[in-house]
Amino acid sequence: MHKKSKALSRLGIFLIFTSIISFIVFYLVVMISQENYSYVDVDTLELVQTQEIEQGAPIAIIRTTAGEMRAVLYPEQAPKTVESFIALAESGYYNDSYVFEQKADVYFAAGSPNPDGSLGDQGKEEYEKIPRELHQNLWPFKGALCVMNTTVEGGFFDRLFGDSTYYTGSRFMVIGSMDFEDEAFVTEFREASGSELIADAFIERGGVPNFSQQQAVFGQVYAGFDVLDALLAAEVEETTNAGGYTPPVEECRILEISIGSYSEEDAAMNELP
Repeated sequence: MHKKSKALSRLGIFLIFTSIISFIVFYLVVMISQENYSYVDVDTLELVQTQEIEQGAPIAIIRTTAGEMRAVLYPEQAPKTVESFIALAESGYYNDSYVFEQKADVYFAAGSPNPDGSLGDQGKEEYEKIPRELHQNLWPFKGALCVMNTTVEGGFFDRLFGDSTYYTGSRFMVIGSMDFEDEAFVTEFREASGSELIADAFIERGGVPNFSQQQAVFGQVYAGFDVLDALLAAEVEETTNAGGYTPPVEECRILEISIGSYSEEDAAMNELP
């Protein structure tokens, strides 16, 4: 009888343990599938980054130690993000800020007042909690400007059911591209994309599909792709810095970001297809 009780006790512990493990696995699967989810209606897609830029559209002229890039901004699709970015640029916040991380060909991150990517005392708290603005018409094509995520609010059940609130801040990324010349990858990507329109756009323009509907896009580089390529190809430090980032070996800075309007002069230098 004693042995039987012991066996039942072990069985009970085993069942409890496996139940806990199963629940954890279930939670992780749901959390991963839900936390960055954004509904996309492929029948109503309008990829604004592939459209002709309208005269007078707001632009950012990004002057770096590697050269100049120009990007159109999208206040209609990302109003709070663009408003914040323009306010920071016009205040001079980005002047002499740092490119603090680079992932070869994938992206570089910039806009930090410190070389390690931290905000320190110079950070402006009111600009570090902007609700993340994901939009089905903006995608991480090559040259996309994406604002970096800062924090997330929500408890256990919020995360479980995808009701967490995500915020972004002052630092931003400029997107590079995966290798769309690899035929096997392209075939696999087309099958998994769920939209021929999106697949064609990525294949034609380049980009990083993994960031889709996870990083908020608020602008698109249209001139200065040679500068973008140079920054993406820069040699990086072998170890991470104090902020956990991998900066370029040769220091690179954002000298200034000025805000203007798209003009005929800009149209003449537009490098997009």
